[in-house]
Amino acid sequence: MTSRRAFFLSSAAAFGLRGAAQLTSRERVDRALAGRDVDRVPFSFWHHFLDTTVSGAVHARSTLEFHNRFHTDLVKVMSDYPYPKPPGDWLDLKVESNPFPRQIEALRIIRDGLHGEAHFVETLFNPYKVAENLSSPAEVQRWKTEKPGRLLDALAIIAASEANHARSAIAAGASGVFLAIANSADPDYVKFSEPFDRMVLEAAKSAPLNVLHIHGDKIVLDRHYNGWRAAAINYSIHGTKIPFADVRKRWSGVLMGGVDEVNFRKLARGEMQRQVAQAHKEAGAKYIAAGGCSVPNDSTDEELLRCCRESSTN
Repeated sequence: MTSRRAFFLSSAAAFGLRGAAQLTSRERVDRALAGRDVDRVPFSFWHHFLDTTVSGAVHARSTLEFHNRFHTDLVKVMSDYPYPKPPGDWLDLKVESNPFPRQIEALRIIRDGLHGEAHFVETLFNPYKVAENLSSPAEVQRWKTEKPGRLLDALAIIAASEANHARSAIAAGASGVFLAIANSADPDYVKFSEPFDRMVLEAAKSAPLNVLHIHGDKIVLDRHYNGWRAAAINYSIHGTKIPFADVRKRWSGVLMGGVDEVNFRKLARGEMQRQVAQAHKEAGAKYIAAGGCSVPNDSTDEELLRCCRESSTN
């Protein structure tokens, strides 16, 4: 495994720094948020640790080790702990004041471990996805048809609980929430998702770095350009075939992405660098290099280090 010291030495040479003062990760991201010049393009990437049964402390350690090994500029905290399921019918929900206590524990440890040198954002899956996880996509679809009012009530409860979690995450030091929306292309998104997604982001309105992750290959970005409490949009340009140049015409905030997350492990040498350079050209100064979603969980350290090197030379 490549040591952290070896990585810093190799990456510093790639950046052309060679001992020159450089920005901290937080400073680099702050300058990208403001559309100011940076010493190099800030970058982030992530994958699932598959640690849903472990303590918050273990989850935090996985997150900090990943950041320290690959020196991501923005720490995206994975959030795979399940939403609390009621003992009976999944629709018999109540508002949870702290739906993910282990995650809050992890966020506090991550905050202390980063020493203020990097931003970290907390992942939340939107209420519609949580409902699907509590039951199934087919079950949610059935309720939409047969008893839409009951489903809307359940989604409102999930949204209120996630809003509570968002507030707790910001209080624990997170710079924002990373809200994953997988159903933006649904014809009934406006009725069954948008109000609840907005409720979650509204709870984090004081945060400087909320991110809208529009998930999937079939998406509708037009829904998310105006009126959302978000500083950045992340989506897969490779899966959707929607270039950043098109989005930049409508969106003035940070664009986050550019790296092909699906073919990440087999990208030819230099191809990742070309992808980041093209995305940076189209996005302009308000840009963070990243995948359009999580990279494969079984990616090797060498493959992940390649992302660091290739992304950071632009």
